[in-house]
Amino acid sequence: MYAFLAAVPILFIVVTMAGFNWPAKHALPAAWLMTCLISGCLWDMSIREIGARTISGFLSAFETLCIIFGAILLMNILKQSGAMASINSIFSDITKDARIQAVLVGYIFAGFIEGTAGFGTPAALAAPILISLGFPPLAAATVCLIYNSTPVVPGPVGVPTLTAAQVLESSVVNLGASPDKFLTMLTRWSCIPHIIGGFFIIIAGVAVLVKVFGKKKSFKDVFAVIPFCLFAECVLGTIYLTAAFFTGAELTSMTAFLISLPILIFTVKKGFLVPKEVWTFDDAAQWDNKSWRTTQKTASVKKKEMAAVTAWLPYILISIFLVLSRVAFFQIKPILNHDPFIIHIKSILGFEGIDWDFKFLWNAGIAPFTLTALATIFIHKMTKSETAAAVKDSVRMISGAALTLLFGVAMVQLYRYTSNAEIGAAVNSAGFSDEFTFANSSMLYVMAGALADIFKGAYFLIAPFIGVLGAFLSGSCTVSNTLFAPLQFETATMVGLPPVLITALQNCGGAIGNMICVNNIVSVCATTGTNGNEGRLIRTNILPCIIYSTIVSAVIGTLLIAGVDPMPELLH
Repeated sequence: MYAFLAAVPILFIVVTMAGFNWPAKHALPAAWLMTCLISGCLWDMSIREIGARTISGFLSAFETLCIIFGAILLMNILKQSGAMASINSIFSDITKDARIQAVLVGYIFAGFIEGTAGFGTPAALAAPILISLGFPPLAAATVCLIYNSTPVVPGPVGVPTLTAAQVLESSVVNLGASPDKFLTMLTRWSCIPHIIGGFFIIIAGVAVLVKVFGKKKSFKDVFAVIPFCLFAECVLGTIYLTAAFFTGAELTSMTAFLISLPILIFTVKKGFLVPKEVWTFDDAAQWDNKSWRTTQKTASVKKKEMAAVTAWLPYILISIFLVLSRVAFFQIKPILNHDPFIIHIKSILGFEGIDWDFKFLWNAGIAPFTLTALATIFIHKMTKSETAAAVKDSVRMISGAALTLLFGVAMVQLYRYTSNAEIGAAVNSAGFSDEFTFANSSMLYVMAGALADIFKGAYFLIAPFIGVLGAFLSGSCTVSNTLFAPLQFETATMVGLPPVLITALQNCGGAIGNMICVNNIVSVCATTGTNGNEGRLIRTNILPCIIYSTIVSAVIGTLLIAGVDPMPELLH
């Protein structure tokens, strides 16, 4: 009973967004309000504490929003300055084989964009390039959405993974473990199963392309390109895991896809593992007029003459700064994580222990993204109107994410810190099996107990699908982790499964869900002019999504059987 009541706000999100097509920016504030009522009326949390926990959630969300805004601002400045058009032009004469083009542009280049900006930008930038190379607009949208999964973990400057670690920080500390170690382990053990699943997804994107949009509509056309796909994933995976183990969440996706891009372009130009028979689409006149074509005029990036080095310079500067600040060898991290580079807010609304510390120069959205974006205005000699357009677009793009994250994080704060001894006693005496005794009576813990009692040691089988659900509903792996990482962590501790590995499955599932999430689909349809095909895209991409989720679950299941536990101190 109490588990169901605690789940009502989450069920409300599911019903309103999936059933009634509410946007997340409307559903999350309403769900937060419901959580306030439940935590106050049933869990006896005072109005003042509800306010303090909400403010604490808003402030925590602000840190994430700084990163998102900085990344999006830089991307829009590069679009307005002409740098993005210069970057795009390198793909025009590499190869005529559409299968190879899909991998290079839709997977590798879009993966780099995900590693730097994320939040719907990869497909929106990569799909128009594929269209300019001769792809049917719907084909470009489909393949870019499928490929917008692997780079989402650790994601844009590590935001999804950092968010998961941030919302779990107090839980980790309460168990006597190190939050820094937890973040390190979460990054590594999210990336391992995710990149293994990437071997499937890189081939799946091409398979869907040739089967749905090819001249012969046959899976046979994918076989010739499998060796190149496997080679590309090996190159990417080697760099990806190296970065995950030695540099951390912020740099992994960005550097892995960025370094892989010139390597793979070079090998393609040399003809290495490139199929002898060039595969292309039918002429445009023979396309399916009802679904494949652009149905409206779409915007494009501004074109200017710009040297490639100048165009890439902002990303080079960002990479250098992140390496210097994140790699321990350079000893810059301790400086940026201490006063005077911290803003302290103590005892919010008078509650001791409800604090907020903002390490503003450690926040990647401020340094280096926003500072680099401002420098780029002068480096690329942008006009006032170009700069104003970039800022305006960035503010518009961040507005929806802002409401979603602010109220999503605030809601999670209430879920985690509600406490009622009578509810805990009632649940212990009536609800669950003898295996689970409630030392904690929070709304989150009660829900976790229900899941633990149902699935027990097999919980890892559904963990990634909870992450997928969160991304599908909210349009973001970051928001999915905000909502469900605490639930997954608590459930793992109850059933005795390694919390790092179960949280990693949440992280992977949130990333995989990007290929079917409504926000991304609407964004790429608007960009490619294929509005009206949203349902078709979901139906096409749901099978790769399920298979990818099953693969990461199987990898973690194998690790569990082998007795792997990255942080046994979390299960004492």
